Order: sequence, then structure tokens, then C-alpha cells
Amino acid sequence: MEVVVFGAGSLGSLIGGLLARVHDVTLVGRDPHVSAVRADGLRVTGVEAHDVCPAATTDAKGACADLALVTVKAYDTPAAARTLATGEYGAVCSLQNGMGNEDVLAEPVAAPVLAGTATYGARLVEPGHVEWTGRGTITLGAWRPADDTTTAEHVAAAFRAADLDVTVTADARGRLWEKLAINAAINPITALARVENGALTDPPLADLARETAVETAGIARADGVGLDDDRASGAVETVARETARNRSSMYRDVARGRRTEVDAINGYVVDRAASTGEPAPINRTLASLLRGWERRAGVRE
Repeated sequence: MEVVVFGAGSLGSLIGGLLARVHDVTLVGRDPHVSAVRADGLRVTGVEAHDVCPAATTDAKGACADLALVTVKAYDTPAAARTLATGEYGAVCSLQNGMGNEDVLAEPVAAPVLAGTATYGARLVEPGHVEWTGRGTITLGAWRPADDTTTAEHVAAAFRAADLDVTVTADARGRLWEKLAINAAINPITALARVENGALTDPPLADLARETAVETAGIARADGVGLDDDRASGAVETVARETARNRSSMYRDVARGRRTEVDAINGYVVDRAASTGEPAPINRTLASLLRGWERRAGVRE
């Protein structure tokens, strides 16, 4: 399968590197990472170690492939969608954080769109080198058309051929809300407290994480998704425990003085709460704190 990975950061480089063991992969990213991959290939270390030589580019305008795998930051999704619209793809699949990305991608793109979640742990060590920090799973589901299970199964089979752990769900929206509850709890709290994920397994941060997840589950139900409180809070506890030594992506963004994905995570929960008439004071507070930090850091207008 020909695969173009839009967003060769930590996760995109890892998934692209794993797929490149058996598929024809092109990484789309920024220099100096792209230049390093072009010159010496991509080095994957950690859980497993191998070297691969995917193609790499900073400009994917007019590209064609069987699959476009989107792993850019949520705030870069509109730009990625515009670039995707200049090419031809058999399918487009988002493996991004937050909610709303699939609809942004579907607007200008004619190809079937899949929604996905990934729990693989990755860290970009240096240009041309990604560390695989934890085994995970990928869940795929049809987004547009909503009943296109054939495309989802086809993409899943290609992932499995590269020894990735993939399942296909008929409830893509429900799985996205569950992932959103995890991200809404873990990402902003670890970023604001400057702690690794494992700190959320003990009070007082464990209590705040649980309350955030429960509040998010309540908004999901108001939005028509059957996510119960125990499932949401249990998922947060499990991920925090299994990734105890990891820094969340939002913590890494804050530490590096970069814009975060808070708008597509806690901000999305706040927006849906307003639309459904439900309160979301915890998510609103977390979103306000991160947005305030971004503005003071000069990474937000």
C-alpha cells in the first residue's frame, strides 16, 4: 500500500516507520527531520529497534496514494486538508488528538474519511530518530460515509500486515469521545502541573483527573454518545498507570513554549457543553488556564 503520513512528528514518524517495514511510505514534515530522513533514513528505537528508508518531503501538494494518514496537530488540520485536496487518495484517516478533525478533513476531500485513535507511545529524539516508548493499539472506524466498513477493514488489514495492533469499530464517534475524555484529563493537568502521567494515579491530581473525565462523559451523553462515568474515569486511570513515565504531548508543548491542542480537547468539550446547555466548569477552567498561558507565551493571538 502507498501511504502518505501528514505530520511526521513523534506519532507520525513512529507509525510511518512501522508501516514502512512492508509498505511504500512518504513522511510529510518539517526540516531538519525531513532532511535527516532523506539522507540517512529513519531510526526507530525503544520497544523494538529497526531502520527504514521512507520517502520524506516538506511539500505534499498534488500527491497521490492509497492512504493519507493525518497526524498533524489539530490546529494544523485546515492546512493539511487544503493540501490533501490537491491530491488523490483512496482514503484519508485521522489519528489525531481532539475532536472535530474528521469534519475539517471531509469538507474539501473527496475520498472516504476514517476516524482513528492510537495509544502508541512515541518521542522524537532528534532529526531522523524516533523512540517507540510504549506498545499500544489503533482503533479505526468509518466517518464519511458512516457505513463504509469496507474501507476501514482494508486499511486495518494493511496496518496488521506491518504488525500493528488494530481493531475496527462501528462506533467511531463513541471511541473518539472516550479518547477525548482521556486527553481532557491527562493532557492539561500534566501540562499545568509539570508532571509525568503517573502523577495522576495519586491524590490530589488523581481526583482532579477523575472529575474531569466524569464531567467530559456527561457532556458526551448530552451530545448523544453513551459514555458512562466509570468507563471514562477508568480509561484515564489505566492510561495514566500504563504510561506513568511519559510526558503528555501537551506537557511537551508547554515545556518547549509551543501552542497546545487545548482548543480541540478541553475547548471542544466546553463548546459542546454550551451547545447542549450543560455546565463544564472543570474543562472551562483548564482551557482558560492553557489559553492564558499560550497568549502570554506569544503562541496564541
